[in-house]
Amino acid sequence: MPVSETLAIAILFLVGAALYASVGHGGASSYLAVMGLFSLAPSVMKPTALALNILVAGIATFKFYRAGLFSWKLFWPFAVVSVPAAFIGGAMMLPARAYKILVGVVLLYAAVWMFRSALRPISKETHLPPLWAALVAGGAIGFLSGLTGVGGGIFLSPLILYMGWAETRATSGVAAPFILVNSIAGLLGHFSSVGQLPPSISIWGAAAVIGGWIGATYGSKRAPAPVLRQLLSLVLIVAGAKLIFY
Repeated sequence: MPVSETLAIAILFLVGAALYASVGHGGASSYLAVMGLFSLAPSVMKPTALALNILVAGIATFKFYRAGLFSWKLFWPFAVVSVPAAFIGGAMMLPARAYKILVGVVLLYAAVWMFRSALRPISKETHLPPLWAALVAGGAIGFLSGLTGVGGGIFLSPLILYMGWAETRATSGVAAPFILVNSIAGLLGHFSSVGQLPPSISIWGAAAVIGGWIGATYGSKRAPAPVLRQLLSLVLIVAGAKLIFY
């Protein structure tokens, strides 16, 4: 890969990590979007997204925990089932075309979530989810996370907010560790894919860490600028459409 492309991807990863970490996410859908735009192979996309997710979600977990936004009572019912499910999903590898279509659909969903999350949320009473609902949702999200290479935050966060199980920043405080444990499980499930990590992973990892630190530091203290997340949603739409139709 030319140096110019490596650096361009690194800059885009930094921006994506910063924006996603600001809401407690690892940024996997943005990494997949960038790699899709640069036509990287699915065998490279999945482990790379999971590896970068671990770095950024780890930072976000630390920052949001320090800010007092983590809730064990909300976290564990989702995670206890999602972790083994993510391991199983990570152990599976879809055919290249099927993988691209599935990831494309996930990116389009992420674009809708990112755009809507930038709008002012409606405040309402919150309550913990029923145990059965958290277990079922955690298992489904975990499996899809491992299968595609996303950490699951783009599915968990809107579910929690829509159901009124937590307010916005508390949701971010739970999403970050949820993404972290699922990304680790997904990568372990497909451990052989670690050999598919590109030579540029050290540069991309450094860029993601910088972006993740900036975003998580900002997001753990205040809400990020809505317009930036709306712009990111447009990138996700373009990348998702490219993976599905080309």
